[in-house]
Amino acid sequence: MPSLPFEVIEMIGQTMMKVVPITIALALFFTVLTHFWACNPGKPWWQKRELVTDICYWFFVPVFARVLRIGLLVVGAAVVFNVHGADDLIAFYENGHGPLAQLPLWLQSIIFLVGSDFMLYWLHRMFHRGDFWKYHAIHHSSEDLEWISAARFHPVNLLIGTITVDVILLMAGISPNIMLWVGPFTTFHSAFVHANLNWTLGPFKYVIATPVFHRWHHTGLEDGGDTNFAGTFPLWDILFGTFRMPEGKLPEDYGVDAEQGVPTEIGGQLAYPFRQ
Repeated sequence: MPSLPFEVIEMIGQTMMKVVPITIALALFFTVLTHFWACNPGKPWWQKRELVTDICYWFFVPVFARVLRIGLLVVGAAVVFNVHGADDLIAFYENGHGPLAQLPLWLQSIIFLVGSDFMLYWLHRMFHRGDFWKYHAIHHSSEDLEWISAARFHPVNLLIGTITVDVILLMAGISPNIMLWVGPFTTFHSAFVHANLNWTLGPFKYVIATPVFHRWHHTGLEDGGDTNFAGTFPLWDILFGTFRMPEGKLPEDYGVDAEQGVPTEIGGQLAYPFRQ
């Protein structure tokens, strides 16, 4: 039977096999788009400051998220459902369980997207308050906001945010098979809303988050940094009074206040919250 270190190494290899071609495709795609529709003038993304930091996050986060997600699902199955053993765990999660698993995969995907986005909206607002901010400030520290900035998240932010929400919904019975549909969409859309594009998508700006919508969220507090918390559906911001899209105006400056002293390299950023 393979040892745990071997399984982890194999998991890392499998994740990288997926991430590398996706990264190349996104890099080419957004290079072309930003050449014609850049929101903010300046150097292309591959010449931006802190590019190495963003690249490190880009490849670290998928591995970290996958390992933690699987670990929490295993613990959850054992504690909540008394399911133990590799074969039993695979059988339990493979196609979901309970009433939700009986729904068509397309409907499960919609439930997952809407449910996770609603929970993440409130978690996102929480991370902008009190002691939680020091973890989320890492994501906002990027002054040259680009598609590759999408993965700049502190592990604690990821754990309490996306990873926990995914685990809750999968433990609720939604089939992991939906990730074949949802995974590519969330990866692309996350890169899309962080891309240096001046796209608002007209009336569809009320339907789905756009680059301009999310770039306002990355501005200073006086410009809109405490608005537009939704990751995918602006409906939550509209309903709860945090929507901001000034007509005929584009966001310009991004990042956190210099006095917060967020380091620029990944090692310093990972340690930053614990020094505060």
